[in-house]
This record gives sequence, C-alpha cells and structure tokens, in this order.
Amino acid sequence: MENRAVILLSGGIDSATTAAIAIDRGFSLHALTFRYGQKHDIEVNSAEKLARSFGIARHAVIDIQAGIFRSALTDGDMEVRKNGEPGLPGDIPDTYVPARNILFLSYALAYAESAGAARIFIGATAVDYSGYPDCRPEFFEAFQAMADRGTRAGARGGRIVIETPIIAMSKAEIIRAGARLGVDYSLTHSCYDPAPGGLACGACDSCIIRKNGFIEAGVPDPTRYR
Repeated sequence: MENRAVILLSGGIDSATTAAIAIDRGFSLHALTFRYGQKHDIEVNSAEKLARSFGIARHAVIDIQAGIFRSALTDGDMEVRKNGEPGLPGDIPDTYVPARNILFLSYALAYAESAGAARIFIGATAVDYSGYPDCRPEFFEAFQAMADRGTRAGARGGRIVIETPIIAMSKAEIIRAGARLGVDYSLTHSCYDPAPGGLACGACDSCIIRKNGFIEAGVPDPTRYR
C-alpha cells in the first residue's frame, strides 16, 4: 500500500520530526520502538506519548535481550561522556550501540513487508550527531541495496524504500521544521543519562546538541533539566 509506512520512533527530536514529515506527506504510519536495556528507557514512554499525539494507532514496542550490547548507554559500569569531553580524533564514542540501526531497520523491514508498507522512515542525521557509523548516508545506501535483494518485494521487482528525510539537516533546521508541523517537543526525550524522575542531565552529548539546537532555531526549549 503506497500510503503505508513504518516509522522508527525513538521518542527523540529527530524521530518525532521525521514522523511529522511523513504524516505531512500523506503516509499512514505504523510505529516501532525498541527497549534494548538502555539506561534512558524513559524514551520509550516518550515514544508512546508521541504515537498518541500523532494519532498512530499501531505502535509496537520490541524488547531486545538486555546485556548483548557493549555501550555506555547500556552498561552500568560505563559512564556516559559529559560536558563535551574530547575523544580521540576520528574516534567513535562509547555511546555507540553496536549494529543498533542494522537491527532496528531489519525489524522495520520485516514489519513493513508484513504490513504492506512501501516506506520505512528513520530520523537519522549526519550533521549534528555523535559520530555513529550507522547514521551515515553510505550506510543507508548499503542497507537499501540489501533490502532490494533480500525481500519478497525486491524479488518481485518492487522495493521498500528507506527514507531519511532529515539526514542533511542541522538540529536547528530539524527543530524549525518540526515546529512548523506542530510537533510538541515537550513530549520528546534526548538525554543519555537522565535522573530517576526523567529530568535531563544537560551535560551529555545528546543534551548539549539538543540545547544548542533550540537556541539556534529560536524555538523555546521545553526540556526539563535537573
């Protein structure tokens, strides 16, 4: 069905804006969110709130076995980098979750083919981001090639298109685009190391990118910081 699409809805700014873009383009969305042992699993609650806000009727939350990822986002013995602590030149930060987008997109591809969806939307950005290899355009080009060859749709001469509408946008541009489309950013969560009550730390890479994005966009920041 050409008007059906799957959205990977994390609960953050990027996926929320991507969902709004897809809806504005006329797509009926099926949402996927993942619980994978992340310290900031409050983002799952944010994703559920966003799904309701967007009127997405079908929202699946997938549980992936906790403990299989070695990352500062999942391991209690690893600290999340704060206050712009520098890494080695060209280094991939400890908050990288191994093969996360490969896994997420694989689930989305299976869901899309099962639901008869012609598109998968993912809120990846290669501008204001933390340097993860699975957020680069070349990764999505490679995944698209795999999807074309490894699905029934592809074997029959069709395709399920991987859409990355914000990949070349800065965080400020993303926020301005979402604001124009009526995204309620107070429902979103970005912090990698939130307080037990969900307050954002304000110092991790994700919080810093988020804060600067709202400032540069000239949009009030609704984030609750501790």
